[in-house]
Amino acid sequence: MKKIRSNIILSDRGAVRNLEEGGTVCNPEDGGAVRNPEEVGAVRNLEEGGAVRNPEEGGAMRNPEDGNSVCDPEEGGVAVVVKHTGSHYLLSRLPEWKPFLAVIKGRLRLDTTTTTNPIAVGDVVEYEGSAEAAAVEPQLTDGGKISAGRETVCTIKKILPRRNCIVRRSANLSRQNHVIAANLDRVFLVVTLKDPQVKLQFIDRFLVTCEAYNVPVTILLNKADLYRGEEKPSATENKFIGKESADAASELADEELAQMAADAASELADEELAQMAAGFMQIYESAGYEVIETSVKTGFNISRLRSLCKDKVVLFSGQSGVGKSSLVNALDPSLRIKTAEISKAHLQGRHTTTFYQMHPLSCGGFVVDTPGIRGFGLVDFSKEELSNYFPEMLRVEDNCRFVPCTHTHEPGCAVKDAVERGDISPLRYESYLAMLEDGGKYREGDE
Repeated sequence: MKKIRSNIILSDRGAVRNLEEGGTVCNPEDGGAVRNPEEVGAVRNLEEGGAVRNPEEGGAMRNPEDGNSVCDPEEGGVAVVVKHTGSHYLLSRLPEWKPFLAVIKGRLRLDTTTTTNPIAVGDVVEYEGSAEAAAVEPQLTDGGKISAGRETVCTIKKILPRRNCIVRRSANLSRQNHVIAANLDRVFLVVTLKDPQVKLQFIDRFLVTCEAYNVPVTILLNKADLYRGEEKPSATENKFIGKESADAASELADEELAQMAADAASELADEELAQMAAGFMQIYESAGYEVIETSVKTGFNISRLRSLCKDKVVLFSGQSGVGKSSLVNALDPSLRIKTAEISKAHLQGRHTTTFYQMHPLSCGGFVVDTPGIRGFGLVDFSKEELSNYFPEMLRVEDNCRFVPCTHTHEPGCAVKDAVERGDISPLRYESYLAMLEDGGKYREGDE
């Protein structure tokens, strides 16, 4: 049963929102954009009879209104935004990977006053101009800003309806939203329990947004090597190879005793962290989310992750230092995305990815790497609708005595009963109450 409130449609998995609320999501039942699984990365605009990519023709776009004729690249066509820096964009006619430079028309900027970025990575756009003439060298698509000194650039003239998107409240402009990426097959939210420890409030806010904007999400519990255990060579294992002196033997014995004490303390810490990991997985798996433990250091579950990314458009997101870029590099070492060590002073990550950018994967498909997110503000959620984006609450709230029910003070509340029984995690319920209290505002301290 669908609940209609204003221009938000609530279904079993949450709302379908439009561009006025921070990012267009087209509802297939309303003639919106849908993805054809037989055409990897293809997006069809049913409402406007829009373009469909034909992978057999190198990513060329067909326009059904023109009798399925292929758009002439010299005249323009349809492409996907693969990078955004400042006022310039890189586009490519996916699945073909031949990025070319484009700028946006001023009218499009004025038409999207509720968002800080009118166009996001993953957007399908119509452009005019020659993609071949505006093409850039592959090595110039990585790193810094896109060069604005070229004479030949294409012009983006229209943004096609989005199938979904990830959007959050802008950090500096409280009345504006920021679209992280659009038209995603899956989002991988990367979290860690240590170095840094990601708070559940941040995780839950991100998951609520995925539910509201119809984005499939998988949680990656990264740095599993910190508690799963691995072969730890002695600190002195290689130091004294080939040395037989009495002094070396004595020093070796002293260091081995110190190593034994350190290993014992480490085992206790590993056991505590392992218990935290088990509790974390129980919370989110019981809520209905897939949680996958990963480790770049040991390669744990990297092959599984690679198979999930194959022939898809996926996004890796999370706070700085959780290992997003390292995971992407593990999927495809040829990408060589910049990474950095955790700050020892604050146990937090340092920003290494500074731009939103899509990369082709050698195994097939495309991955969007994003800068670390410091805080995550929700976008225009009412108290009555918020629980719809907690899957475990959505499963039982129809049994509440009162409708609508905020699940706070009302008698006969099925959600509160489920929390008392342990069917719903008290920690998730506390996150829900915190969002109700602050209205989902952007909070710098979420990390």
